[in-house]
Amino acid sequence: MVRLLLVDDDRELCLMMSRYLQAEGFECLCRYDGASGLKLALKESFDAVILDVMMPVLNGFEVLRQLRARKNTPVLMLTARGEDVDSILGLEIGADDYLTKPCNPKVLVARLRAVLRRGPVKADQTTLQVASITLHPGLRAIQVNGQAVELTGAEFNLLQILMRHAGAVVSKEHLCRQGLGRDLTSYDRSVDLHISNLRRKLGPAEDGSARIVTIRGGGYQLAAPPES
Repeated sequence: MVRLLLVDDDRELCLMMSRYLQAEGFECLCRYDGASGLKLALKESFDAVILDVMMPVLNGFEVLRQLRARKNTPVLMLTARGEDVDSILGLEIGADDYLTKPCNPKVLVARLRAVLRRGPVKADQTTLQVASITLHPGLRAIQVNGQAVELTGAEFNLLQILMRHAGAVVSKEHLCRQGLGRDLTSYDRSVDLHISNLRRKLGPAEDGSARIVTIRGGGYQLAAPPES
């Protein structure tokens, strides 16, 4: 059974959401402030964490920062409706996805299942090499210039897609569907923000140029030298 941790100070909402999630086959534990939620997330093992932004003691952003320093558990953040800055900051810190509150329980379950699909985007387990980036699908690990780089599940999936299509333009629709497990919707900046994180974590290419290039109106392209 998939084990979830729901951290939200709205006890009534937690009760409603946990009942729905349990009916869908998830095991769901609840905590009602950031500090106790972080303590439990670090102490025990969960398949995913659902994390509200606005909470007492520690807010969701600080919980996410501290959790990411220790664990790579998938995190879906809940943000106030219309607060785009919250969703952007959450993804920049390392959230795998986000939903605005109040959210449709069916949408929540669909997003959760997408976040939990953390296996390779293709069955091929062959190690990928593009310039100084090495990606190991089976290990879910990458190195840049021989140094390990920590990625979230979403970031890893997107990079794997780009590396399999190195030198070609990959649309945001394809990246969202294959990398995040859902269709791209209007005003959804999740792919853009995950790509921004990848650029920061991978650093520039050996010649100082960007490793991942934005193709206006097309999508993204992982720059590949001829020998790749």
